[in-house]
Amino acid sequence: MPDTRPVYLPLRDEIAAAIIDGRYAEGDMLPSVRAFAAEQGANPLTVAKAYQQFQSDGLIRVQRGVGMFVREGAAEQLRTAERSQFLDEEWPQIRDRMARLGIDPADVLD
Repeated sequence: MPDTRPVYLPLRDEIAAAIIDGRYAEGDMLPSVRAFAAEQGANPLTVAKAYQQFQSDGLIRVQRGVGMFVREGAAEQLRTAERSQFLDEEWPQIRDRMARLGIDPADVLD
């Protein structure tokens, strides 16, 4: 199923996953907007919007002339937010679909 969300959100999700997974650790510098855009085949303005969202959320800090850095506590803040989103929005849909299809949750856990 194609992703119908705004283009910057999948990029934001990818960066968030990298922070949560520790590929961008606290204090690490993120790739420049242009470098990340080139790597992803994305428009730099789209990447800039994703980075702006992280800055607005207090997850990165900008050091003018140097770059953007992952703030302390960003991974845990993202993990908490993503866990809540999963439990509140995604899991109920998964649970309902499993029930419709007759899938026992115990079978999935094996």
